[in-house]
Amino acid sequence: MTLTNKVVLVTGSSKGLGKCIAQKFAKMGGKVIVNYANNAENANRVVEEIKNEGGEAIKLQADVTDEADVQKLVRNAEHAFSQPIDILVNNATGPQPELSLEEVTWEDYLDQLHFSVKSPLLLTKEVMGSMKENQWGRIINIGSEVVGLGNSHFSNYVTAKSSVIGMTRSWANELGEYGITVNAVHPGFTPVERHGEVTEESARDYVDQVPMKRLGKPEDIASMVAYLASEEASFITGQNMNVNGGNTFGS
Repeated sequence: MTLTNKVVLVTGSSKGLGKCIAQKFAKMGGKVIVNYANNAENANRVVEEIKNEGGEAIKLQADVTDEADVQKLVRNAEHAFSQPIDILVNNATGPQPELSLEEVTWEDYLDQLHFSVKSPLLLTKEVMGSMKENQWGRIINIGSEVVGLGNSHFSNYVTAKSSVIGMTRSWANELGEYGITVNAVHPGFTPVERHGEVTEESARDYVDQVPMKRLGKPEDIASMVAYLASEEASFITGQNMNVNGGNTFGS
């Protein structure tokens, strides 16, 4: 699979899962935009790592929940590469507090909806015009297995990620005639920097319920995202793909 000369925007890609996805796209020949909100140092590091491996990348700062910032981000990306964005990965997220129903508020719900629904909507509206003109585009939303698990004390996050399912299906129906596919990837528990030190042993209660008896790795998720962005997946749209070792089925 190659993505030579395709411009790829991965939101929230200065660290964690987004970083791995950005690196995967760069290895496939994509021109990668590493988006970050606050940590320019981390973003610089990701860009340098990509360039050191022969890839092409730039960093662009933006709060992807802010409409003006999103518009500026897309304009700057198009200017930097002298071509529009071909592939959008809506990955950025914020803090995910676990709260009981007694503790949780509507504002806590909105905090999650801003990243899971508002941000993808703003970004998709900005990039879909050029995708329609080119009759080619890929939009990939990052969900979570919590949709299938319905985790207790996590209703704010579960609700927001559940919205990704319907949003993805509706957009796929609307944009399919223009050669634009829209899919979602729902990772299982995949430890990254923000989780701290996590091992198979420390997460034994979770691992024991996973049919494949291991935690997810960022590369597992990045590989699925890359496939959905490729030409090989041109007839796949509106799908919600669980990448969690069989921990949940369907969506």
